[in-house]
Amino acid sequence: MNICYLDIDSRKVSEDIRLLFPEWEKEKERVCVFSPHDDDGIIGAGYAITAAIENGAEVFIVIFCRGNAGYSVPEQKQQIESIRERETIQAYSKIGVKQENILRLNYSDFSALQSMGWYLNNGMEGSFKRTVTLLRKLQITRLLVPNHYREHIDHTAASYIGSFDAPQAGDPILVDWAAPQKIKSILEYSVWADLSPEDMLVNDRKSGLRANRLILIPEADEKRICECISQYKSQGRIINDMIASREERSVESGKYMEVYLSFDPRPKLDFEPYKKFVNEIGGPISYEE
Repeated sequence: MNICYLDIDSRKVSEDIRLLFPEWEKEKERVCVFSPHDDDGIIGAGYAITAAIENGAEVFIVIFCRGNAGYSVPEQKQQIESIRERETIQAYSKIGVKQENILRLNYSDFSALQSMGWYLNNGMEGSFKRTVTLLRKLQITRLLVPNHYREHIDHTAASYIGSFDAPQAGDPILVDWAAPQKIKSILEYSVWADLSPEDMLVNDRKSGLRANRLILIPEADEKRICECISQYKSQGRIINDMIASREERSVESGKYMEVYLSFDPRPKLDFEPYKKFVNEIGGPISYEE
């Protein structure tokens, strides 16, 4: 077995990527990873990027923030953005992402959240038009967003923008921006923190597992991801500690795991439980005086 996928709720295990991305169409898929900062995508979604490329997809990395807060020594303050741009190209190229497929939105670090929406209070345009237009023009079919739950304010912003704006990319509105493009599925990945317990509680997973999908990958591929992350030399100790902690991903089979949450960004209201509740009460509902 090479890369394998697990559906936690159904307990299915498969080497077919369709367990992660339903109705996958090889050579037709265009996968986009929303990365709050340049290194987050490879740290949290490196396995999915690897799997998508191996299964014939074109992969795009959209980096939200400039990395201007990422200097560890004062001498790098003025050069840190250009340094991280070079490191990013080196990192992602090692797993097959083309340089021209790495796109930057250039929001300031710790500031992406205030750019959400179409028009901002100052009259300037926010992220909405940029996001919808980008997804449409790139003809994205799958989207990966970062964990929105207690990781980082920029991670929350990128996650919310992806979760709420991506469905709009497929709607027949604002068609002068670009032709609508439906995104078939969205996954949430963790950069370093546990995911929200919401899906676990709603689906009654008593196991305590907050993710609902897993990818297992051979040790050799995990080492390659670590080599990619190591390209961020400007991040020094942060990256070294991050790589050391990745041993926690290993399982008894010798493979390494990455966790994901598959979710519906537009869950429809299900009236059946409410009907059942009303029917169980029986007869007309009475009101207390």
